[in-house]
Amino acid sequence: MSNRYFTEEHELFRQSLKDFLQKEVVPHIEKWEETGHIERFIWEKFGEMGFFGLAYPETYGGLDLDLFYTVILLEELQKINSGGFAAAIWAHAYLAMTHVNKEGDHDIKEKYLTASITGEKIGCLCITEPFGGSDVAGMRTTAVKQGDTYVINGSKTFITNGLYSDYLVVCAKTNPELGNKGISIFIMDRDTPGISATKLDKLGWRASDTGEIAFDNVVIPATNLMGEENKGFPYIMQHFALERLIMGINAHARAEYALEYAQKYMNERQAFGKSIDKFQALRHAFADAYADMIMCKEFNYSVAERLNNGEYVVKEATISKLRSTKMADEVIYQCLQFLGGYGYMEEYPMARLLRDSRLGPIGGGTSEILREIIAKMVIDNKDYKPAT
Repeated sequence: MSNRYFTEEHELFRQSLKDFLQKEVVPHIEKWEETGHIERFIWEKFGEMGFFGLAYPETYGGLDLDLFYTVILLEELQKINSGGFAAAIWAHAYLAMTHVNKEGDHDIKEKYLTASITGEKIGCLCITEPFGGSDVAGMRTTAVKQGDTYVINGSKTFITNGLYSDYLVVCAKTNPELGNKGISIFIMDRDTPGISATKLDKLGWRASDTGEIAFDNVVIPATNLMGEENKGFPYIMQHFALERLIMGINAHARAEYALEYAQKYMNERQAFGKSIDKFQALRHAFADAYADMIMCKEFNYSVAERLNNGEYVVKEATISKLRSTKMADEVIYQCLQFLGGYGYMEEYPMARLLRDSRLGPIGGGTSEILREIIAKMVIDNKDYKPAT
């Protein structure tokens, strides 16, 4: 572990988190993977431990800690072999809650952020649409102002925590003719009339509830607008840096977990009179995979440090997600191969890891979109700026 980024306090936190996950989460993982439903009690236990409040202000019950506590939380969540559980936790804590914290006014924070930190309320972020995918600016969901209310119509898809969350952070067009300059962000309670959700059946992330959500003449108070009207797109872009770095960190952590498991297996597995970690072909393949993981890990730490220092790291976070998720897929594929036939068996971790990892290059902006963003910044000198 690099002492450049992690203090003794960080490491004490990591150990207490590991202990908590092994005691409170791991015994339930198989059940949640099978049912696709994470039971409510664990959210409240996360809240009791302060895990949802790591990055948030003390005013609303948070701990206001540096970003490397979040890095530790993300890394350890990847090492209990449930990408779905991990996704449910970080989608609440760093997608929905980030918008509530950054764009919500005091009343919204009092109602939603405080309860999110304690685990009493679960949030989801609704951006992606059935016909939009990575084209955020092309969203069709509308929010029409009528007096002191907004009326929301449209649909969202691939929403993590889309069924069981208590509130939704929803992006919608308030001025469709302005394109991406006409998007706004709203918050609404799950039980608001006109909101319905359908569960989606997925290749991986089986423990998480991923939903398609419909809004049919949903009426919400105008005070549920977060931030300024028509400023939603720059808000979204600003927070994409954190989301993409999160997915980059997730990727290097699950690759590291796969390598740790594979190394232990290779040391114990005997073939032709010796452990298979003594065969040069396997040793060198392992060395290549390990080197790729370390390169991404160290890059991600450096980007996290810059983000923690207040730098606007859109390009670097985009690179983090692009390269780290590709690396994780390749490393886990190789680690499954190290296990031979056992890698293909569900009782070993690699099969689920492989499925869960495959979402990395898709969610939060596909690799194809990320390459175009990087190309625009590097070749066309496009300058993405923070929301003001």
